[in-house]
Amino acid sequence: MACTLADSLLLFKGSYQKPVLRRDIAARYSPGIFSLNSNGLIQKRFRRQRNFVTRNKVTVIHAVAIPVQPAPVESAEYRKQLAEDYGFRQVGEPLPDDVTLKDVINSLPKEVFEIDDVKAWKSVLISVTSYALGLFMISKAPWYLLPLAWVWTGTAITGFFVIGHDCAHRSFSSNKLVEDIVGTLAFMPLIYPYEPWRFKHDRHHAKTNMLREDTAWHPVWKDEFESTPLLRKAIIYGYGPFRCWMSIAHWLMWHFDLKKFRPSEVPRVKISLACVFAFIAIGWPLIIYKTGIMGWIKFWLMPWLGYHFWMSTFTMVHHTAPHIPFKYSEEWNAAQAQLNGTVHCDYPKWIEILCHDINVHIPHHISPRIPSYNLRAAHKSLQENWGQYLNEASWNWRLMKTIMTVCHVYDKEQNYVAFDELAPEDSRPITFLKETMPDYA
Repeated sequence: MACTLADSLLLFKGSYQKPVLRRDIAARYSPGIFSLNSNGLIQKRFRRQRNFVTRNKVTVIHAVAIPVQPAPVESAEYRKQLAEDYGFRQVGEPLPDDVTLKDVINSLPKEVFEIDDVKAWKSVLISVTSYALGLFMISKAPWYLLPLAWVWTGTAITGFFVIGHDCAHRSFSSNKLVEDIVGTLAFMPLIYPYEPWRFKHDRHHAKTNMLREDTAWHPVWKDEFESTPLLRKAIIYGYGPFRCWMSIAHWLMWHFDLKKFRPSEVPRVKISLACVFAFIAIGWPLIIYKTGIMGWIKFWLMPWLGYHFWMSTFTMVHHTAPHIPFKYSEEWNAAQAQLNGTVHCDYPKWIEILCHDINVHIPHHISPRIPSYNLRAAHKSLQENWGQYLNEASWNWRLMKTIMTVCHVYDKEQNYVAFDELAPEDSRPITFLKETMPDYA
């Protein structure tokens, strides 16, 4: 167990006076007992240990080095316990402060940044074919098999989003005009304006897990949670049972208000909005004309809700866990946020194929210029060079249950405080999830 003279305590002598208990010293140097509270968050208790100094003038006798216990997250045994409790395969070690994002990028092989037009258009073919197959299944399936057809079609159209996602990051083609056209067309069936999303998503990558600045999701603010009873209930339902569709609220709030964009961005935003409204004005009436209102629900709305399920699920799993902190800008570290603060999660193979490996997310945050078809090679390189720092999981119920019942309100010390700790009388939806969601890992 390591110790240094800098971490030593000095013992003094002097005239007797009633000793004063130095709780700060005791808290720092006494052996810690770490455990999880009822919501799965870290708690620390201390064994009773008294350290006394007197108030009068003193003379130094000698210095005694007191062994310092390692921080709990630095303990392999403790990280293993966290991984089991949270549904992770591995909880990564803290990344040293002197590691920069450039260090991590430079460790990647150059090939993972190369654009391959054949592979790019192959991903388009996979998405178009799988989506067409989904529409065919919807048209032929009896009512009791429609949910399966909707699941397939919603997952397939998520692939359209990933293609547009690559275009926005300039990792689909070497021709920017081609990327803008393909990205806009890929987003149109989702009613997602391409340019507004691109501008906001670039800021998410630049400010990942930074409080206030990250334009993706972040913890709920306590003052917001406590503002009004109506808003509190809406937040509890949104971040609780409806969390897998919260991307719909994000879509509405962030992408249609011109005031949220810089003046230089507004012209391109208007073009994207025009494309989306054109699809609504032409596409929806055609669907209704051919199939009726129920056809619009069957062929467009239900797959669209399936897409938002994946949009929400991927986003929250990628960046949300009780041990992954959101930080203010002055404390934020790019390498730690992108490598340590992003989660790799494996899903059933058919989902990964239809969604073009968007779940292989850590290398995408190390450099968004890596095309989706090179993410696995990049992740393998990260495992070889930085493996001990990675957070990795396979999708499971315990992982989802932890996110949906624990990761709620921002807290500087614990990262998150659950809704039912702050407002138990209003948190029946959270209690319901705790009681009904499976706990399989």
